Amino acid sequence: MRRHRRAKIVATVGPASASPDMLKRLFLAGVDTFRLNFSHGTHDDHARVHAAIRALEAEVGRPIGILQDLQGPKIRVGTIRDGKIAVTAGEVIRFVPSGVEGDRNAIPLPHPEIFAAIMPGHHLLIDDGRVRVAVTRLGDDFIEAEVIFGGAISNRKGVNLPGTVLDLSPLTPKDRADLAFGLDLGVDWVALSFVQKPADLLEARGLIGERAGLMAKIEKPSALDRIEDIIRLSDAVMVARGDLGVEIPHEEVPGRQKELVRACRLAVKPVIVATQMLDSMVAAPTPTRAEASDVATAIYDGADAVMLSAESASGSFPVEAVEMMDRIIRSTEQHKLYRSIIDASDPGEEQTAPHAVAAAAADLAEVIRSSAIVAFTSSGTTAARIARKRPAVPILAITPDGAVSRRLCLLWGAHSVLSEDIHTYEEMVERAVGIAQAEGFARPDDSMVVVAGIPFAQPGTTNNLRVVSVSRS
Repeated sequence: MRRHRRAKIVATVGPASASPDMLKRLFLAGVDTFRLNFSHGTHDDHARVHAAIRALEAEVGRPIGILQDLQGPKIRVGTIRDGKIAVTAGEVIRFVPSGVEGDRNAIPLPHPEIFAAIMPGHHLLIDDGRVRVAVTRLGDDFIEAEVIFGGAISNRKGVNLPGTVLDLSPLTPKDRADLAFGLDLGVDWVALSFVQKPADLLEARGLIGERAGLMAKIEKPSALDRIEDIIRLSDAVMVARGDLGVEIPHEEVPGRQKELVRACRLAVKPVIVATQMLDSMVAAPTPTRAEASDVATAIYDGADAVMLSAESASGSFPVEAVEMMDRIIRSTEQHKLYRSIIDASDPGEEQTAPHAVAAAAADLAEVIRSSAIVAFTSSGTTAARIARKRPAVPILAITPDGAVSRRLCLLWGAHSVLSEDIHTYEEMVERAVGIAQAEGFARPDDSMVVVAGIPFAQPGTTNNLRVVSVSRS
């Protein structure tokens, strides 16, 4: 089953999409990777969905990626007397580290790491920024703040701290239990929420090892300050525009999105653009024109994948949302300006032989109008190096590793196929031609560019390029 587009679709599974029948409908509509959001649902719920996806994978004969998204630390106010209090601009309120039945003079904020790190001038954003306060005075057991934007502060509402780096692990005890469960299930990707600094990735990598790909969710301003190191230490990145858009000014989000996509492309790491892409389709069968434009912008930026959240997890039109996203991607990629925009955003490549071979393969395939670029890859790196060029020619990624074939479901332009290892040059050519014809990428008299690493089955050795003609039998 071949997708006639390059960018991939990630869909979140929830009550609206968890049944085996709906998962199949979503896959057939265009989903390449399913996201399991561990902020919701039980382990039993996720285990059933995982089993259903793996059964679907066996039925359709195509790899399907599964992304586990960990909840991460949630910072919230405590319990408020009468459930909520109304605060107005200019008013001074006080937060305290403990207590119940709080009022405006003692709003519980049961997070000692905040009291240890916050400074005068820092802001607290409550309830997704609906209430904003600026810290004016600190004590050992209180934070005084002036209200900038007033509103209601209710029980257990979330708190964002855009200017404060907290001494806080992104892995809570719940996350550690969820991670162990997900790895035992066999998820392909683990998304780490609220990454602040490179050390957060090292902590997670120590637990994950090579059992799954590690994805950094970029939703904190402090992560942007160390983004190159964070990208280097991760296997993929998610531009989580929801929380990021709360903590940085709205007008900066589009530019940051472009910067992150470009940085990931340069680093040969898949990047997902996420949050509110077709949000109105939670309740309506069609999106707004602005939402359609938003999805298209991510595709013009060169994102590897775009993601649906509530649209597929809890919305009334999950299949229609996937179909719409698929149509927007295909239409954008076929637009007359797409290729010039993608080429103009080419970040270049590292000056190494493997990257040069991959770039040459992409350029050569376009010049000779090859039907496909066939990449033999044991780790996925060869295919990723080719995908960085965003070639006009499809990439057929052949790997002997089932886990790699599933992770490639996030990579731009890659159609992954599981096949046994190759051992000789002749076997490489024969396998490339046979699989390309079987998968609908080549016909007799077509030419293909074949890329591999020699010695075979050694990760990271992209060093061989060959043009192959498909002969008539």
